Amino acid sequence: MSAPSVLMLVGAVFVAVFAGTAGRTLPSLLRARRHGFGTPADEATFRALHTISRASPSLRAGLTRESARRAARHLRALLGAEAVALVAVRPADDDAGADADAEEADGELLVWDGEGGDRHSAGAACQARPVLNGGRPRVLTPDALTCDDPACRIRVGMLAPLTVEGRVTGVLAVYGPSASAARVRAVGEVARWVAGQLELAELDSSRARLAEAEMRALRAQISPHFVYNSLTTIASFVRTDPERARELLLDFADFARYSFRNPRDFTTLADELRSIDRYLLLERARFGDRLHFSVEVAPEVLPVAVPFLSLQPLVENSIRHGMEGARTEFHIKIVARDAGPEATISVEDDGVGMDPERLRGILSAGALSPGPGRDRGGAGIGLANVDERMRQVYGDEYGLTVETAPGAGTKVSLRVPKYRPGVFPD
Repeated sequence: MSAPSVLMLVGAVFVAVFAGTAGRTLPSLLRARRHGFGTPADEATFRALHTISRASPSLRAGLTRESARRAARHLRALLGAEAVALVAVRPADDDAGADADAEEADGELLVWDGEGGDRHSAGAACQARPVLNGGRPRVLTPDALTCDDPACRIRVGMLAPLTVEGRVTGVLAVYGPSASAARVRAVGEVARWVAGQLELAELDSSRARLAEAEMRALRAQISPHFVYNSLTTIASFVRTDPERARELLLDFADFARYSFRNPRDFTTLADELRSIDRYLLLERARFGDRLHFSVEVAPEVLPVAVPFLSLQPLVENSIRHGMEGARTEFHIKIVARDAGPEATISVEDDGVGMDPERLRGILSAGALSPGPGRDRGGAGIGLANVDERMRQVYGDEYGLTVETAPGAGTKVSLRVPKYRPGVFPD
C-alpha cells in the first residue's frame, strides 16, 4: 500500500478523511458499501473504520500478550505493513531494590505478526529499548535489520512510543520494504490511537479498583459492630435456648457467606432480600420485641438485577441511626414493587429521623471521603456509597431519594431498571 493510502486510512480516525469524501456521512458510506462505492476514498474510509472497530476491543483490555496478539493483525492491515510488533516495558524484578526505577527499562516482545518473524523477531525488544526510554520515534535503516534472505521484504522499521498518562508503556513497531515521511507520520498517528485505547483501559481498571475499595468500605462497616453484636447475642442463647442459638448461628453463617464472598457487580433482588432477612433475624434476636419488620415484594421483581450490597446498607443504616435513643418499638418496612420498565424499592422506618441539611452533607461527602458528614461508627457510609454506586451504574436520575425530618422517621427509595446492556445477575 502506498504512503498516501496509509495516511488516508489513519486520517479516517480523526475525521480528516471525511473532508476528502465530499462531506458524506457514515450512513451514506454504509449505503454506498452495500451498493458499491463511488470513489476509492469511500472504500478506504470504510475499510479503516472497520479495521479500527475490530482492533479496539482487544486494546481496551490493556497491553497484554493476548490483547496484543488479537490486535496486531488488524494494525498490520490498517497500515498495510509486512509485519507489526508490539513491545511492552518488561516488569521490574521485585528483587532489584529501590534503584530499579533509576535504571533504563527493558522491552518485552508481546507479539510479532506478519512475515520475517523467524529472522527478525528476536531483535525487536532490543531495537525498541531506545524508544521505551527516550519516548521518541525511531526509524531502523537496512543496516540495522540485516537479513541473509535476499527475498525478505523487511528492510526498514518504524517505531513509535505508546504513551499512557505520561509514561511510555510500550512501542508499536512497523516493518516494510521502505520508509518515507508520510509512512512514519502514519505509524505515529496509529500509535497515538493505540495509546488512547490503552488509556481507556487504564480508566476502566481504575473504576474497578474504586468499586472494590467501596465494597471493602461497606464490608468494614458491617464486620466490626454487627459481627461482634451478633456473636454476643448468639452466645447469650447457648445455655438458655440452645436450639435458638443453633438457628441464629446458621442465619449468621448464611449472611456472612453472602456479604463476604468475592462478588460480581450485580446480584438478584431475591438474593439481596434473602440476605437482609437473615440480617434482620439476627438484629431481632438482639433487640427483642423492640424491633419489628415487614417485607412486601412483588414476585415479578425478584429476578431483577441489582448492584451487590445495595439494600443491606440501607437497612443497617436505618437500624443504627433510627433506633438511636429510641425507647419504644421500632418498625422497618421494605417494599419492592413492579413499575413497568423499573422496580421501585423503599426502606422505611419510624425512628428518630434526620435533619435534611445533615443528610445532604452525608450524601455530598461521597462514599469514601472523610469529613463532617460522617456519623460516629460510620453510619453515613452506607447511604453515600449506595447513592454513588446507583448514579455510576444507571445515571444521576437513579440516585437515592430520602424523605426524613427530625422525629418523623426516614424513607429511602430507589429505582432499578429491569434491564441494562451488560448488567446480568450472578
